Amino acid sequence: MFVSDFDYYLKHNDGNKHNTVVKYITNLKKIVNMAVTNGLLLKNPFVEYKSAYKDVERVYLTLPELKAIEQKEFKMERLRLVKDLFLFQCYTGLAYSDMAKLTDKDISTGVDGGKWIIIRRKKTDVRSAIPLLPMALTILGRYQGKETKLLPCYAIQKFNSYLGEIADHCEVNKNLTSHVGRRTFATTVALANGVSIETISKILGHSSTKITHQYALVTDLKVSEEMKQLKGKL
Repeated sequence: MFVSDFDYYLKHNDGNKHNTVVKYITNLKKIVNMAVTNGLLLKNPFVEYKSAYKDVERVYLTLPELKAIEQKEFKMERLRLVKDLFLFQCYTGLAYSDMAKLTDKDISTGVDGGKWIIIRRKKTDVRSAIPLLPMALTILGRYQGKETKLLPCYAIQKFNSYLGEIADHCEVNKNLTSHVGRRTFATTVALANGVSIETISKILGHSSTKITHQYALVTDLKVSEEMKQLKGKL
């Protein structure tokens, strides 16, 4: 069957992981369904094909790991910048592409009188409104007036590569990427401190909380704290 052969090709010739293959085939399936609906194909070749996403471990920083990076001083300017950019993600939840294009016009006064980032996400065009926490404001202050953009950003490939150096220096035994910063905000900074999944979803600019659940993971610490509250009630 063509679809099974395509699945095999994507995995063994192109070296894609299972979930990546499922995403590609799901997108192709949508196009084929449109072709059938419009009479361009007589039969849907996906009828017998079934595949589902597998659960994967989603990396984020624990609070001690986050603090280790915050407290680490770097002599090299590029590592100081990458540290600031990563921490900015950890305290705003911004995707790297959205952070890289920030300008002064994206900073507004929010309903609480504080500074907010209000943008439409580059990837989804969904509105994202982010109240700026003190750490994020401090980082912005370091670069104010130095660039046309709010933050000077490397290409994403360099950024992720330099994050590997930061992880080594801080003895964080995890593969740091820009996505880790976004998940760290959702999980360690927001969810673990009582922010609701609905609010996190709005800040991340997601179209539904179902997507947010992939970022905001329930940690053992949160489970422990809530079970303590339950014990007290019982």
